[in-house]
Amino acid sequence: MNWLEAIRARRSQAEVAKEAGISQAFYCEIETGKKRPSVAVAKRIAAVLGFEWVRFFE
Repeated sequence: MNWLEAIRARRSQAEVAKEAGISQAFYCEIETGKKRPSVAVAKRIAAVLGFEWVRFFE
């Protein structure tokens, strides 16, 4: 999910993961496309980074 990395920009994976309430390892797997977030996790990540959570499922 290159788009997710671009949206994250200069913030670290660890910072975003902490704010979203997930582990950095899980966030990394989401960002690299190895795993898909649940709706709840997608909403939390989207809230932290400021985009529509449905983008994960397009």
